[in-house]
Amino acid sequence: MPRMTAARAAVEILKREGVSNAFGVPGAAINPFYAALKAAGGVHHTLARHVEGASHMAEGYTRTHPGNIGVCVGTSGPAGTDMITGLYSAIGDSIPILCITGQAPTAVIHKEDFQAVDISSIARPVTKAATTVLEAAQVPGVFQQAFHLMRSGRPGPVLIDLPLDVQLTEIEFDPETYEPLPVYRPAATRAQVEKAVRMLNASERPLIVAGGGIINADASELLVEFAELTGTPVVPTLMGWGAIADDHALNAGMVGLQTSHRYGNATFLESDFVLGIGNRWANRHTGKLDVYRRGRTFVHVDIEPTQIGKIFPPDYGIASDAKAALALFVEVAKELKVAGELPDRAAWAASAQERKATLHRRTHFDDVPLKPQRVYEEMNRAFGPETRYVTTIGLSQIAGAQMLHVYKPRHWINCGQAGPLGWTIPAALGVATADPEATVVALSGDYDFQFMLEELAVGAQHRIPYVHVLVNNSYLGLIRQAQRNFDIDFQVNLEFENLNSPELGVYGVDHVKVAEGLGCKAIRVTEPDQLLPAFEQAKKLAAEFRVPVIVEAILERVTNIAMSGTDIASVNEFEDLATEPWHAPTEILPLT
Repeated sequence: MPRMTAARAAVEILKREGVSNAFGVPGAAINPFYAALKAAGGVHHTLARHVEGASHMAEGYTRTHPGNIGVCVGTSGPAGTDMITGLYSAIGDSIPILCITGQAPTAVIHKEDFQAVDISSIARPVTKAATTVLEAAQVPGVFQQAFHLMRSGRPGPVLIDLPLDVQLTEIEFDPETYEPLPVYRPAATRAQVEKAVRMLNASERPLIVAGGGIINADASELLVEFAELTGTPVVPTLMGWGAIADDHALNAGMVGLQTSHRYGNATFLESDFVLGIGNRWANRHTGKLDVYRRGRTFVHVDIEPTQIGKIFPPDYGIASDAKAALALFVEVAKELKVAGELPDRAAWAASAQERKATLHRRTHFDDVPLKPQRVYEEMNRAFGPETRYVTTIGLSQIAGAQMLHVYKPRHWINCGQAGPLGWTIPAALGVATADPEATVVALSGDYDFQFMLEELAVGAQHRIPYVHVLVNNSYLGLIRQAQRNFDIDFQVNLEFENLNSPELGVYGVDHVKVAEGLGCKAIRVTEPDQLLPAFEQAKKLAAEFRVPVIVEAILERVTNIAMSGTDIASVNEFEDLATEPWHAPTEILPLT
């Protein structure tokens, strides 16, 4: 039997589980693993500047292609605690990432040794499993089980903590005969799907709510096929955006308090039946449940049995992987179509498209400083259907979701439930690492950008190109808007007069100088007609220099983006609505 260190066995398992990239920061307690990583070869490592950044890079990497599992690596103590936010983000959105940490030797773990912390206990609430391996011979089994857990059921992250002496201990392990464990995913039965389709057929105005579970399951094509067979309009959630193209005739728009379309909410309020697949009924999607549920029958399909009934009791629930369920939905629908037993939904689908062609928000403004709506309008012109957008939270994300267009799964990569500021830069680096030839476009407000901007140096060092659209109003915009309910504007102002960049006025941080100092390219835009040329130039600079390129748009200080604090029937629009075709010229269906 071959003998090798437990650290080397761990690396060999990574390769045989399909891992080709890892992100991390070495340190004393994880150096044996790094030594094995170098000796074994086959896993490309990207050196992060912050270990939290490495965890977000791993998540962006996972989310880019079906089957990817991002790996983040750090040393003992604060490296593990730094990655907790990344683990929370991953478990909130059902994303598998593997976090590997070093640990003090087993003999001193509980003796207050330097940087010795019980990271497995800390991480357990935000992982599917968190284990400190105390016996070297258990390392292969723990890693094998980690990949099994990450892929089985509702996907999610795992943490493995490796004490220094465990990494260095030699064990017997034969990588040539290693096999991954079979993946378990619950699957719907024929009888369950037939009942759900009967309920759909009995309705007059049905909708499908397509959640992120459809994208995780790589089931978007089946979703579209089922929608087309039954003529049922589809509402993608924020995490499911791209499961059906925005320009598809059955895309009814997004629903919610914030990241929603006027036409999406209006169509949902007219519906009488909702089939939710791979979604969580998240509160920013539903708003007040009495409004959301009133007059509608609900069927809920989710891979996690305990998710069904967690937010509200559906009329019927099915525990199933989205792909397994949709394959049966398609099969049953095809049979009913041949038998002539599918209702004609043409009028209902047409009414959804009529709302889509008329209920628009205005995007075309010529104001200086810029209104953010104009930035997204020009982004629609500059970045085509192959673009992979990456963003986290804030008014920039909310407005972007209202006004940008997505045409493919995994082309809107958004941190949904956790929404940590700073996520965008490292996640975009992970996406661009996973798909180096793609047009990757990140979207941030100034505060999200400032949280982890040191990671731009990673893009410069490792030649990872992408375009980062930075909308800067020198404000915590979303929090400021929320503070309106308290009649305050307190501790959300980021403005100051920068002594080194007086031309900025009160916009404070000179993001162009910072980005250039970190080895990247940057362009500042102050006029609306400069936006499209700047985006085109940014794409060329990214291709030429293979580094991140920032386009900073200087916005008006205060903008209120459309949203509701309560329910989907009472969204406050704040700005003038589109009443002429030129008010929203890049809408999917322009006004006529």
